[in-house]
Amino acid sequence: MTNYGTIPTGSSPSSTPVNLEYISRAKERLKEGLGTRRPWREMVELRSFSFPKAFGEALARVRKNVAYFRMNYVIAVLLILFLSLLWHPISLIVFIVMMAVWLFLYFLRDEPLVLFGRLITDQVVVIVLWVVTIVVLLLTRATLNILVSLLVGVVLVLIHASVRSTDDLTADEEAS
Repeated sequence: MTNYGTIPTGSSPSSTPVNLEYISRAKERLKEGLGTRRPWREMVELRSFSFPKAFGEALARVRKNVAYFRMNYVIAVLLILFLSLLWHPISLIVFIVMMAVWLFLYFLRDEPLVLFGRLITDQVVVIVLWVVTIVVLLLTRATLNILVSLLVGVVLVLIHASVRSTDDLTADEEAS
């Protein structure tokens, strides 16, 4: 009874810095990934919109704009998918859970993935995550909704990428 009222100094304080370190590394990696995002104002600047003169010019614009605004386009398509799933709450929950799984197993992982003593490559992780994501979302019976929202997102990206001029995009900014 001599230690009644004292604060225990067990293993919990030593595990806290590890958890905080993991969270801070996750924040840094998310900031790095979102760091490739371009300013939205630059993406929708009205002076930069013009119709391409030929199909070849449209394809060149799509290639350059997709390379330059890649993260913005991914965010836009995921936002469209998220908004379309608001009417399917189970699918929305599955979507959010699968995004968390992607974050932890692919984007935020520092060490190589080892399963049963075998090294799992990033390619295998991506393939398995894609398959699991697609199968799980298809099991929620929102298949048509998901496909339509993805199609809408891709069409909007292609329209924006072909109509936005690439004259003001510099090679230095693209390399960074």
